[in-house]
Amino acid sequence: MKPNQIHCQNCEQPFDDNFQFCPHCGQKANDELTIGVLFYNTISNYFSFDARFFKSFVPLMFKPGYLPKEFIKGKRLLYLHPAQMYLFISVVFFFIFSFTVREQVSDLNNNFLEIFDKDGTVVLDSVQTRKRDSLKHINDSIARKEVGLALKKNKFITGMSDKEIDSITNQENLYKRKDDFFGIDESQIDSLIGVDASDKDIYIAMGLEEDDGWLTRKIYTQILKFYKTKDAGNILSRFYDTIPIALFFVLPIFSLILKLFYFIRGRYAHHLVFSFYYFSFIFTVLSIIFGINLIYEIPDWIDFLITLSCFIYFFIAIKRFYRQGWFLSFIKTSLVTMLFFPVVLISTITIMVFAFLFY
Repeated sequence: MKPNQIHCQNCEQPFDDNFQFCPHCGQKANDELTIGVLFYNTISNYFSFDARFFKSFVPLMFKPGYLPKEFIKGKRLLYLHPAQMYLFISVVFFFIFSFTVREQVSDLNNNFLEIFDKDGTVVLDSVQTRKRDSLKHINDSIARKEVGLALKKNKFITGMSDKEIDSITNQENLYKRKDDFFGIDESQIDSLIGVDASDKDIYIAMGLEEDDGWLTRKIYTQILKFYKTKDAGNILSRFYDTIPIALFFVLPIFSLILKLFYFIRGRYAHHLVFSFYYFSFIFTVLSIIFGINLIYEIPDWIDFLITLSCFIYFFIAIKRFYRQGWFLSFIKTSLVTMLFFPVVLISTITIMVFAFLFY
């Protein structure tokens, strides 16, 4: 080895000691491990959080359509890669959003407990069951008496005899009320739970047939589970947890819709680049909104203006990226938005069903 040379700690190749970086692998010559270096390398390696992010952030927010246009031109090292930017910003957004989710889950559980407590449907043991049945019996007796008095008072109108009136008021199902929960009789389920009946027996009482398939059995299982726990917050939490996965399917569909309207304006990958940057903008705006809401609640009219600004941003980005007239770009922007709404709706319903079946 020549004098005044050192070995790279990474690739072990020799190089002059006056070099700040290894000419063979690029690692810093004096790369002492500190807390700052550790976290910078982690963020940089996984999210490419470097100078390119700051160069990309301002155009992303204030120059609609500029970044995808430059990336398509070939400037792919000057700005952050669209997929990397989308990944980084989405992680930041869901981190901030997680604080809102916790609050919503807690509020939803408390509201559900209050609703069920007010309706008298939260029954924990057989003593409570008997108390509720007694109260229903008293209310039913009062109702029968009131009906009997009303019919006797108006006998000259109805033409009924005392015997006919007594027959009506003594009917077994007069004012008999079924508390329905997903179409099942709550009082019957409460009684079975009160005597520690097995879930299998409760499923049968709920209406499950022996030849029902897996999906039907799964639905009955989740209904009973929800009825026992009233844990709506857990379902909401699972719903939010599934959204990032759903976005990996929704975003390509959004790109496909763009491809249908601009099928001669580049390959599908070009539309995908546009979609990555546009969704990065949306997540950045949402991150700012939810971040502010953690400190100060933003009025609803400001939320509306922000939503409108996302559409205007999309319209301008479409105009600049696809290089068409303002009127035609507005028409296509509106149509793309209208076609994308059913995709969002179907995705939302699918996620809700998935969250309920597997929470």
